Amino acid sequence: MAFAVLRQRIMRWPQWSYAGLAPLRVARRSVLGLPFRPGMVWSPSRCCSSTAKAATTKAEDDSFLQWFLLLIPATAFGLGTWQVQRRKWKLKLIAELESRVMAEPIPLPADLMELKNLEYRPVKVRGHFDHSKELYMMPRTMVDPVREARDAGRISSSTESGAYVITPFHCSDLGVTILVNRGFVPKKKVNPETRQKGQVLGEVDLVGIVRLTETRKPFVPENSPEQNHWHYRDLEAMAKITGADPIFIDADFQSTTPGGPIGGQTRVTLRNEHMQYIITWYGLCAATSYLWFQKFVRRTPGV
Repeated sequence: MAFAVLRQRIMRWPQWSYAGLAPLRVARRSVLGLPFRPGMVWSPSRCCSSTAKAATTKAEDDSFLQWFLLLIPATAFGLGTWQVQRRKWKLKLIAELESRVMAEPIPLPADLMELKNLEYRPVKVRGHFDHSKELYMMPRTMVDPVREARDAGRISSSTESGAYVITPFHCSDLGVTILVNRGFVPKKKVNPETRQKGQVLGEVDLVGIVRLTETRKPFVPENSPEQNHWHYRDLEAMAKITGADPIFIDADFQSTTPGGPIGGQTRVTLRNEHMQYIITWYGLCAATSYLWFQKFVRRTPGV
């Protein structure tokens, strides 16, 4: 009998416990001000975890941005240093070119293969011109020979347009015909009939600067042999039309004759602007380094 009563009480225990816990649940709802829902669990640790994770992510992003932006001054410093080396190379090249142009003239070598190593070297030849086969390199502006010698190849500020007169020259001592750039004539004097006094006859001694063939540069028009308009030195094509050998020299200023082309038109164009690049890159390095220091080291707001 006692066992049966105990069993009934055990079976009714969940109902008692539920009824006994009801006041506690009501109290919790009244204290927190939140409606109670079965299965709802209050876990403040989850909020703290999200905040910590966001802070960690922001710190990682700031660290990446800090080192990424440091690449800007580092790259600028590297480019500035590279320009320093380029300037040294360019100054050495200019000095070598000046020594070549200003060297004493040598006889045109009998072995014409030697000319490949003689560009910008003065050479001496003797012979006569064939004015009936003139070629014209145009448009061209005149180079001031005095300024060329003084300023090592800087282009003259002259804006007068004209042409270079290229004339076959038979070298009597070597038995070969070469091409000679006699110099500049204004556009109105391109026609040889307008400068008959400048058409030199007979044998002459000539000094000129050796020039090699060149390839067409971007935006330079193609040569037009049919119209006798040449925009760049294509020695093979010029030699084929005139029957000369592919040897080319620029006559010096002393070859100038009254009414004829103005010699000394060797245009040496070695640009040396590396100092400007050095200042630019090192200046950018200094400016960006200062901003980086203010932003990430001193933590200055607004930088």
